[in-house]
Amino acid sequence: MRYGFWLPVFGGWLRNVEDEGMKPTWDYISRLARRAEEIGYDLTLIAELNLNDIKGVEAPSLDAWSTTAALAAVTKKLELMVAVRPTFHNPALLAKQAANIDHISNGRLTLNVVSSWWADEATKYGIQFDQHDDRYARTSEWLEIVNGCWNQQGFSYQGKYYRVDDNVLSPKPVSKPRPTLYAGGESETAKNLIASKCDAYLMHGDPPEIVGKKVADMRRRREAAGLPPMTYGIAGYAIVRDSEAEAKGEVARITDVQQSARGYANYQQWITGSNLEQKISLEDYSVSNRGLRSGLVGTPERVSERLEEFASVGVDLVLLQSSPQLEEMERFALQVISTPLKPSF
Repeated sequence: MRYGFWLPVFGGWLRNVEDEGMKPTWDYISRLARRAEEIGYDLTLIAELNLNDIKGVEAPSLDAWSTTAALAAVTKKLELMVAVRPTFHNPALLAKQAANIDHISNGRLTLNVVSSWWADEATKYGIQFDQHDDRYARTSEWLEIVNGCWNQQGFSYQGKYYRVDDNVLSPKPVSKPRPTLYAGGESETAKNLIASKCDAYLMHGDPPEIVGKKVADMRRRREAAGLPPMTYGIAGYAIVRDSEAEAKGEVARITDVQQSARGYANYQQWITGSNLEQKISLEDYSVSNRGLRSGLVGTPERVSERLEEFASVGVDLVLLQSSPQLEEMERFALQVISTPLKPSF
């Protein structure tokens, strides 16, 4: 199992807790990333939203791509999985930008391709917002161009959404044959696209029995496309405590949801703007990405057992959220990953 974590570019993951003790600042997230690679974490996912959907649209949030470039220069081995939304990025220019950051990081850049869901954000930033299937059609063309620019000199493409003539991109990425393309989605349109054009499938939090069915389904789609096996990742919110009672107490604290919380309207837009396989509960609202459904809650032994259950159904990667992030990641590393810890700075 590989261990990753969501970089807290929004200042936390709990929509109904005002201050989680991790401000969205360069000082905090750079310390966190450097510490993470010391204590056994393999990668970080840098989410891309120009507005803060966790703490409310008026709250500060960090830009994904400039943050990733800066992290590439101050880390040594951490994989930098940066989210990218085709609606917001010209594909040929993004391919150039990504190749440059890949060189800065010496081959550690990967992409999490996300088809946008937040209509208000697009409007506020002057971006056209397509309907669901149109967004994925755009993403399909976008991926063709990015991959073509990375792998060919003089690449040309003409489609419904984009046109590129005789592209020249140099230097090409360090990563071969290309930086890894991760993506997630639960609609038929999304799963067919990901199986045919990406390298890894990311899932929201769910129990192992549900995740196993999703992995098996994507494996069938991948095999039907005649492509090699994919990597499979799961999101999870981690609460590791010395007793089950302590863990349950923390769950009760963070799921005391008030519908007047600042991020609630944005959460409703995410539900209506996405085609999800399952009904989302108000409790799921409290923690981003259905993280509690993964069940990484309890004693170190219980959480380790749960991770073994995920590994047994084909999960290769777990992307963790926690609060406060630095302290909880230290605890998880010591008690679950079992990495000998160096003194924190």
